[in-house]
Amino acid sequence: MTVSIPLVLLLGAVVFVAWRYLGLRLWQAMACLLFGFLLAATALAPDIRRLVDAALSWLTGS
Repeated sequence: MTVSIPLVLLLGAVVFVAWRYLGLRLWQAMACLLFGFLLAATALAPDIRRLVDAALSWLTGS
């Protein structure tokens, strides 16, 4: 899976809105970031990639 720049920007915007308007604290965002990096190194990473690919294909209709 290749993550495109628009997807990264969209997720960045979601995090910014959560931080700005929903009260997300910096330490919570950092904990989520660290969790994501550690999760990417597990055996679940390929399944998560397939799930994201399937969701994006469903959303885009391809």
